[in-house]
Amino acid sequence: MKFFLTLALILFSVIGKSQTIFSVKYLSQADLKVFVVKYESQADLKVFKLQYNNSNEKNCGKWYFVKYASQADKKIFFVNYASQADLKIFFVRYNSQAAWNNASKKHLMY
Repeated sequence: MKFFLTLALILFSVIGKSQTIFSVKYLSQADLKVFVVKYESQADLKVFKLQYNNSNEKNCGKWYFVKYASQADKKIFFVNYASQADLKIFFVRYNSQAAWNNASKKHLMY
């Protein structure tokens, strides 16, 4: 019985959450280097910053920033130049605007 309860809790925690992100202070701690572009058309990914971790969608540009690195799906480091980045993002105002512009980089967020 304990096994099934534990399995159910694990599945629920994986299925019912948005993409959790933690911004690290040092490049060596990061899974991914990210650059914030000025224009939407320059971005690989349009990101909507969630206030609550309640979205059921993964890898669609809806990010929830967590307080601790251990809670994150991905640890990112914001770089100063686009040429240094693995992923270029643009922060959008509305949830419905979050999407990939460059689907070939989608694997970076899995």
